[in-house]
Amino acid sequence: MEGFGVHTSMWTMTWDRAGAERAVAAAVHYDMDFLEIALLTPDKVDAAHTRDLLERNEMRAVCSLGLPQEVWASVNPDGAIDFLKLALDKTQEMGAEALSGVIYGGIGERTGVPPTEGELSNVARVMEAAAAHAKTRGLLLGVEPVNRYETHLINTARQGVEMIERVGAENVFLHLDTYHMNIEEKGAANGIIDGRDHIRYIHLSESDRGTPGSGCCDWDEIYGALAAINFKGGLAMESFINMPPEVAFGLSVWRPVAESFEEVMENGLPFLRNKARQYRLVD
Repeated sequence: MEGFGVHTSMWTMTWDRAGAERAVAAAVHYDMDFLEIALLTPDKVDAAHTRDLLERNEMRAVCSLGLPQEVWASVNPDGAIDFLKLALDKTQEMGAEALSGVIYGGIGERTGVPPTEGELSNVARVMEAAAAHAKTRGLLLGVEPVNRYETHLINTARQGVEMIERVGAENVFLHLDTYHMNIEEKGAANGIIDGRDHIRYIHLSESDRGTPGSGCCDWDEIYGALAAINFKGGLAMESFINMPPEVAFGLSVWRPVAESFEEVMENGLPFLRNKARQYRLVD
């Protein structure tokens, strides 16, 4: 999971044959090192088609998701385990390297109070089972803290680290996101330092989820902290251009964050790549 990648939401949130072909072709055009595939409905994915597409184009991949409401880990751990095992099987069949994201819950999961020990125990049990299954498939498993408006379970890097260390599996890593960090951390650098022993992946997303460099994320602080911890993981640009209603609802995205994917790829991508070179995170 090294180099520079992009989330497939840039071109599609439906990973069918047409969406896969469009996203892979675009990633090749923009010379990406890898794709992050939104694996929202793993049971419907044609894994053989994706593997062939990725191999023919020499494109690496990781997958990500949030759990559907009916299998939220905090209240239905057995259902969550079954769902994640299916998703991990599909991830391996597609030829991807890891499954990450809000694997511990749902986007939009909030009770109105802090997480209970019972909820966190259920999450830990789910992650232990998922990590064990991932290991049999040769996969890594990532935990992405997200902001308070999307979940009450894991919001900060420190909370992500606490869960990872509670699970204690060597193939589980921390996945940070600059959009969420801009809301939750007391400075992005503090979050990166808190997660330094476990972070292997980061979403580079602007403060409004739009074009990087056009908002109020402190990119020098972010890149400087990554350089300071000698970060060697994946850098993935994430901006939500194509949003089905159910995903837009969970993320509370009600207006366009950019005029087009061309705006993000042709303005935001060079900005992020230049910063990465400046801080010697990529060649």
